[in-house]
Amino acid sequence: MSEQSSARNAGTIDVGGDLTVNRLGFGAMRVTGEGIWGEPRDRDEAVRVLRRAVELGVNFIDTADSYGPDVSEQLIAEALHPYPEDLVIATKGGLVRPGPNRWEADGRPAHLTEALEGSLRKLRLDSIPLYQFHRPDPAVPIEESIGTLAELKAQGKIRHIGVSNFTEEQLRVAQRITPVVSIQNRYNVDDRGSESLVDLCEQERIVFLPWAPIQNLDENAAIEAIAKKYEATPRQIVLAWLLARSPAMLPIPGTGSVRHLEDNIVAAGIELTPAEVADITRSA
Repeated sequence: MSEQSSARNAGTIDVGGDLTVNRLGFGAMRVTGEGIWGEPRDRDEAVRVLRRAVELGVNFIDTADSYGPDVSEQLIAEALHPYPEDLVIATKGGLVRPGPNRWEADGRPAHLTEALEGSLRKLRLDSIPLYQFHRPDPAVPIEESIGTLAELKAQGKIRHIGVSNFTEEQLRVAQRITPVVSIQNRYNVDDRGSESLVDLCEQERIVFLPWAPIQNLDENAAIEAIAKKYEATPRQIVLAWLLARSPAMLPIPGTGSVRHLEDNIVAAGIELTPAEVADITRSA
C-alpha cells in the first residue's frame, strides 16, 4: 500500500449541510460473525480494522443495531471511544434478527424508540449524528416510522435522519415529515436499480450510500483492463468508479480484515477518466 493512501484523497462531502466527511467511508457490518451474527471470529482483528480505518483518514463509519445484533456498535465504541472530533457515526434501526442471515422489518414506533436508545448506549453517544430507517415495514405506515424518528430528533437524540432501501415514492413520503439527508440503497456496477435515486440525490444534495458496492467482478473485461492500466485490483477500480459516478456518492466498503481495508483505501486516490467511467458503466 502506498504511504500516501488515505480516504482524504477522495475529497469531502457534506452530510446534512453541517457534517463534512471524507468521501470514502467504512461499513462496519462485517466486523461481526458469520451470517452477520454474533462475535467476530477474531475480535482483536476487528478492533484493529476499526482503528486502522480512522488512521487511514476514514471519518464516516456506517453501522446498525442489527449487525450482530449489537456487536458492531459495541465494537466501534470499544475500539474508538472517546471518538475523534471529526468522526461521524451513522447507525440504523428498523430490522430485527431471528438468526444468522435472517432479517425482518420492524418499523413500529415502540421498536424504533427502543432501538435508538440502545444504539445511544452501545455507541456511548448522547446524540446519533445520522440515524437511518433501515427498511420500510409493510405492516407499519412510513409516516408512523419516520414520524417517530422526527420526534426523537426534536428531543435532541438524533442530529440527522436518513433512509435505507427506499423508493423515490417512499422518500417523498418521508420528506413531507422531516428533512432526509441520506439514502442507503443497494448499488454497484451490476445492480443499478437505484440509478434514478443517485441522480435525485445529486440534484437535491442528499448523500447516497451504496451498500453491496463490490459485487460480481469476475470476467468483466472492462474492469480487468482498467485495473491492469492502473496497476490496481478490480475492487479498487469499482470503488473508484463509484466515486466518479456522482459527487453525491459516499461509498462505505466494509471488511473484517486490515489487509482488505488498506486495499480498499487505495481506491480513494484513483481518478478514472470519463471514458473509463463510461466503459465500466456499459460493461454490466
